[in-house]
Amino acid sequence: MPVRNEAAFIERSLGSVLSQDYPRDRMEIIVADGLSDDGTREIIKTACEKNPIVILVDNPGKIVSTGLNAALRLAKGGIIIRVDGHCEIASDYVRCCVLHLVEDKVDCVGGPLDTVGETYSARAIAAAMSSTFGVGGSAFRVAWKEARFADTVPFPGYRRETIQRAGPFDEELVRNQDDEYNYRIRKLGGRVLLSPDIRSRYYSRASFLKLWKQYFQYGYWKVRVLQKHPRQMQARQFVPPLFVVALSLLLLTTPFLGVSRFLLAGGLLAYVIINFGASVLAARSKQWQLLPLLPIAFTIIHLAYGSGFLVGLLKFWSRWRDRGTRAGRSSLLHDSASL
Repeated sequence: MPVRNEAAFIERSLGSVLSQDYPRDRMEIIVADGLSDDGTREIIKTACEKNPIVILVDNPGKIVSTGLNAALRLAKGGIIIRVDGHCEIASDYVRCCVLHLVEDKVDCVGGPLDTVGETYSARAIAAAMSSTFGVGGSAFRVAWKEARFADTVPFPGYRRETIQRAGPFDEELVRNQDDEYNYRIRKLGGRVLLSPDIRSRYYSRASFLKLWKQYFQYGYWKVRVLQKHPRQMQARQFVPPLFVVALSLLLLTTPFLGVSRFLLAGGLLAYVIINFGASVLAARSKQWQLLPLLPIAFTIIHLAYGSGFLVGLLKFWSRWRDRGTRAGRSSLLHDSASL
C-alpha cells in the first residue's frame, strides 16, 4: 500500500485489507508512507502495534512508484497485490486474486472499480468517472459483468515471478504507473485479467479543482508513457488533446476568419449537446440530482487531460529517445516466497 496524506481514508482502506478472509499466517501488509504530515503515519503505527502482519516502510520519494518499489523490496509472498490508500477492497479480494492467478494462470488480475463520492460534488465526479463519455473505453471504470483480458486493471494482483521478470516500477512516473507496468507485462507475453468477482470501491476527488489537477497529471504523464511505449496508446487517449488544440486554434483565429467563428460555434454546440446527453444517461443510472454538475465534471475531465497532455508534449519534447525505466534499485523481492 503506497500512501501519503490519507488520514481521512487510511483507517477504512487499511481496515478492509485487515478484514480479508484469507489466512492471516499467509499474509503480510506493507504500507509505504510518503512522509505524511496529516496524521496518516500515526494511524498506521497504531495498526502496526495491534497487527503484527502490518509493516511500515518509509517512502522518501513520496510518489506511488517509489513507494511500490520500497514495499516490493520487503515483500516475501508468492503473490503481490497493490492496494490504494484511497479505496476499500472487498473481504474476499485477496482470495479471489490468488484463485485467478493460480487457477487461470494469468500474470496480473484485477476487477472493475466502483467509484463513489461522499459529497454532492464528489458523487457527480464519481458518476462522470464511471461513464464511457467521461473516460472513453476504459473497461475497469465502466461496469463490466464478464471476465475478459484487458490492457490494465486497478489495484492489481501479480505473480511473484511476473514482477521479477518485469522489474521495478518506473520511478519517473508520478501518474500512469500501472498502465506502463501492465503494458510491460503484456509486452513480455503476460496476460492481464479483468474479473467481475474482484471488487473494490474508490473514493473520487471531492472538488472540481482536485479533479482538474488529477486529470491534468494523467494527461501530462501519459506523454512519457507514449514516449517509452508508443504502442501502449489507444486512439481515445488522443481525443482530449486534439479537442483542446482545435478549440485553441479556433479561438485564436476567430478575430480574423469568419469560418473560424462558424466552426467554433458549431463545435461548441455539438459538444454541449453530446455532453448534456451523456449527463442525462449518467444521471439516470446514478442519481437525477447529479444532473446539474455532470456537464461540468465531464468538461473538466476532457479539458484537464487534454491540456495536461499538451503541456507534457512541450515539457518532454526532447525526450523521445529516452525510453529507459528509472528506479533507484533494480533488485526487487526476496528469494524466498510462500503462498
